[in-house]
Amino acid sequence: MTVNRRSWIKIAVVSAAAAFLSLAGLAGPAAAQEKVTVFAAASMKNALDNANKAWGKPVVVSYAASSALAKQIETGAPADIFISADLDWMKYVADKKLVKEGTQSNWLGNRIVLVAAKDNAAPVDIKPGLDLAGLLKGGKLAMGAPDSVPAGKYGKAALEKLGAWASVEKSVAGAESVRAALALVSRGEAPYGIVYATDAAADPGVAVVGTFPADTHPPIIYPIAILSESRSPDTAAYLEYLKSSQAAPFFEKEGFTVLK
Repeated sequence: MTVNRRSWIKIAVVSAAAAFLSLAGLAGPAAAQEKVTVFAAASMKNALDNANKAWGKPVVVSYAASSALAKQIETGAPADIFISADLDWMKYVADKKLVKEGTQSNWLGNRIVLVAAKDNAAPVDIKPGLDLAGLLKGGKLAMGAPDSVPAGKYGKAALEKLGAWASVEKSVAGAESVRAALALVSRGEAPYGIVYATDAAADPGVAVVGTFPADTHPPIIYPIAILSESRSPDTAAYLEYLKSSQAAPFFEKEGFTVLK
């Protein structure tokens, strides 16, 4: 009897453990799906991090250049929401049927500025005839890669409009994101850089020495959308929160314009 009783106890324990592991396996993916996963342009970091804290529910954000994020979405990277720093990369994703229909909107606006290290912060009058090459004195101009990173594309357009691009094109240090370009200036590796006003405000190591007129480049628009493969049940509510008056101050504080 003792042997049989021990055997039954052993069987019961094993069965209970198996049942627990089975339930845990079922709960794991469901729990993971509760988190909203966001792919956001690198320039969103400070504002979005603060907004997410106020949201109060789990949010996982991957920050990078919009171009890199769009390519990751294209190759199947799991995400619920995409925030691009320009319309082109959102269109790239939407054209591949990777955006949930009816969820895309133009959400935020921004500006591009010329920055320098704090100890080289003399004001620069940004106007046609700008001698940016003379200001660089052989140094590098830090900016997002002009052919792919939105901030770099805006910067190139502005310099072309001002007649300064041809003289500085070979001096450009094209960074993988606007934050990477900002870091080059902050660390003293480039005397000047072109970044978003919001990024400049986030780095105490740089100073804004000039703002590019809005008519020198296409409007800077950050579109936002739910992705077609979204799995989190909180995605729609989170998107609604980001676009609400409750969240707006977090973005306005960093220098974004909330578009109506």
